[in-house]
Amino acid sequence: MNRPLVIILGTVILDSVGIGLIFPIMPQLLRDVTHMGEVAPLFGVMIALYALMQFLFSPVLGAISDRFGRRPVLLVSLAGAAIDYLVMAFTPYLWLLFLGRAIAGVTAANMTVATAYITDITPEDQRAGRFGYIHAMFGIGFLVGPLLGGVLGEVWVRAPFLAAAFLNLLNFLLALFVLPESHKGERTAVSPGALNPFRLLKWGITVRALVPFLFIFFILNFVGQVYGTVWVLYGEDVFHWSPLVIGMSLAAYGLLHALVQGFLPGPMVRVMGERKAFLFGAGAEVAALTILGFITDGWVVFALLPLFSLGGVGTPALQSLATRSVSSEHQGRLQGVLNSLMSLASIFGPLFFASIYTGLSGGWSGGIWFVAAFVYLGVFPLVLLQDLQKRSL
Repeated sequence: MNRPLVIILGTVILDSVGIGLIFPIMPQLLRDVTHMGEVAPLFGVMIALYALMQFLFSPVLGAISDRFGRRPVLLVSLAGAAIDYLVMAFTPYLWLLFLGRAIAGVTAANMTVATAYITDITPEDQRAGRFGYIHAMFGIGFLVGPLLGGVLGEVWVRAPFLAAAFLNLLNFLLALFVLPESHKGERTAVSPGALNPFRLLKWGITVRALVPFLFIFFILNFVGQVYGTVWVLYGEDVFHWSPLVIGMSLAAYGLLHALVQGFLPGPMVRVMGERKAFLFGAGAEVAALTILGFITDGWVVFALLPLFSLGGVGTPALQSLATRSVSSEHQGRLQGVLNSLMSLASIFGPLFFASIYTGLSGGWSGGIWFVAAFVYLGVFPLVLLQDLQKRSL
């Protein structure tokens, strides 16, 4: 594994640990700042604001990195994140906390640049495996981050922000002194209109070969929101899980998912090809969602987790396919559009699945997993459409 790849993967894992650090303590911090007992609405707005900023700025950072190079964009975003977390660690003002989360959403869009960097340094036939590494590193970091944040939060509610600032500073130093540039770009002036995120999304729709991938990617991430939205509620309502068992289920899911994405996409793509590997992953997840709707004993869910984790093969294979649809000069823009769609899904997905689950309460709660599986089935005709477009060219 070459040094730039190791460094950028290290950047991803440190970045995700920094993001995950603050989740366990945000509600308590909001209570301390506002002196309110019920902060769920504020917390919900804060989560939505973070996702909104990622949606708006992921394509912008991707486009800028195409023009000026990956490294300077990564450096600015990491430095901005470190300063932002320091401000959030000490501010007594609610409006500064919200401003900080907005800035954090902007800087978190640097995942776009990291993914574009991987695309730059990776041959086409190896991209699925390396995209899998990115998702695995992010997953591991997001497992470690909340755990570490919970421990630090017991010491001082603002301590996780200081730790997040330190990790972003470490990231910045790695990128500054060790990470080489992967794409120099033209380094010419950028017009304000070229940074309009909606114009960049429109660009993605105008690339005919890319359109099916955009819809597929949105569906994958939209359905993915069902887990974060419903998993805990379903475990409590149907299986009467305790917080410990819920935590164990989430940790087991995250660990298996990270292992699958770290080790399987590359070999499966070499054996099956990207399209079949994606369909295999999608089929495994649809099957797992369907089975989950019938389960009545909680232990069976743990036995089903390996099947769920196989769905992790799909996203890296899809990303690898999508990179073939645009030139090397537009890889940053492409990854920005994909990450923007991911953020859009994280805004509307929870609202959709929470509403459905509320409507099913008192009846067959397992129907929520059937709804998710049904939405997921929409990817299969889109893959077929992409095949037909490819043959017609």
